[in-house]
Amino acid sequence: MNVQHAPTEGMESRERHNSTRVPGTWLLLARVMWVALVVLTLAIFFASFPVYVALLQTPCTGTACIYGFRLTPSQAGALKGIGLSLGAYAAYYVAFTLAILLVCLVVSTLIVWRRSDDRMALLVALLLVTNGSINVTTAVATGPSPWQVPNDCLTLLFLALFMLVFLLFPSGHFVPRWTRWIFVVLLVGQVPLTFFPHASFTRSAPVIPLVWLVFVGELAIVALVQLYRYRRVSSPRERQQTKWVVFGFAVSTTVGILVTVPTLIFPVLASPGSLYPLAYNQVGFLLTLSLPFSFGFAMLHSRLWDIDIIINRTLVYGVLTVILTTVYVGLVIGLQTLLRGIISQDNSIAIVISTLAIAALFQPLRRRIQRLIDRRFYRSKYDAAKTVAAFSATLRNEVDLDQLRDHLLAVVQETMQPEHVSLWLRPPEHGRKQQGPESATPPVI
Repeated sequence: MNVQHAPTEGMESRERHNSTRVPGTWLLLARVMWVALVVLTLAIFFASFPVYVALLQTPCTGTACIYGFRLTPSQAGALKGIGLSLGAYAAYYVAFTLAILLVCLVVSTLIVWRRSDDRMALLVALLLVTNGSINVTTAVATGPSPWQVPNDCLTLLFLALFMLVFLLFPSGHFVPRWTRWIFVVLLVGQVPLTFFPHASFTRSAPVIPLVWLVFVGELAIVALVQLYRYRRVSSPRERQQTKWVVFGFAVSTTVGILVTVPTLIFPVLASPGSLYPLAYNQVGFLLTLSLPFSFGFAMLHSRLWDIDIIINRTLVYGVLTVILTTVYVGLVIGLQTLLRGIISQDNSIAIVISTLAIAALFQPLRRRIQRLIDRRFYRSKYDAAKTVAAFSATLRNEVDLDQLRDHLLAVVQETMQPEHVSLWLRPPEHGRKQQGPESATPPVI
């Protein structure tokens, strides 16, 4: 069987990729710029590190407490009440910060090593360098420090690269062209907010709502632009790259929502003396780590098409976990209420019965959710699987070679949808004249 596909899409993808290549005369300069940024970032990072460690071990007061990495005096007391000192708390944060820096630098180095001739990959590599130090740069920038201005510069550079990457990703071009002005507006508005955060003209009553409105509006525009790119402009490979990045942000965003919901149900968790708000910081760490991993897979073109399997499994097991958790909690509470008047030992029996019920529901519910998600979000793959299964049943019962040939050509045409399908049959005898190809060409609409 000879299957021929239309080559136009692949040619367009290669032409678009070549248009983002860095010319040879600028390639060395781009690599030197990346090395210079790494050296500068590491110098500012480690010079500011003692200030960062000191802030972690100093309880905050007033407006300094709005930054979640610092403990309030009541939180510090609660931490000591469970046997943890401020030194242990600082060591925990330092370990996470260094791990993020190492991961970002490693992924950025791999991108420069493998894809430094790609303009989009270079921008992502520069973003990851500044992303690795963002926890320290934003922390030191909150208070007086001799390294405050260099850290402010790194923070502004991170924000500029972050917005620029998402406006250009994945093709390396502004699509539509007017989106470049979004970047200009963000950069102009971010300069006074970064370098003069406590000035009267940035903290006045009319300015703060306007700043948040512009920021949220730009994020919404970026999301719409990415959606437009995905639906109308991106090639199949670029769509897979977009899926990797969106998946990384979706995971951290979902975790952030799950962490926030309990504070809405139980307001005591958000009180000044509660340690629960520290969970927000873990979400921040997760978001910071999602950048290097998602962009690393996307830019290195490593296992791009595996993202469909990962998303599918995440949807299936995420929905399954929510349903089973709800059923389990409902069964435990309901059985405890039901058995309370019958036997005195109601807790253990209710837990055992609920656990057995969840074990019995797991596989049937998983298969049902899998079919539902495949039918809803992976319709083409679901239809192809049904077609192949029907052909397998036909293959076991069909004895007419001509009928079997027609079924085979129809299945290949329906599942793969090639431009042309041909089938050659081997002659039954060695000396017999070779039969001509049976072919099926889809009608031109």
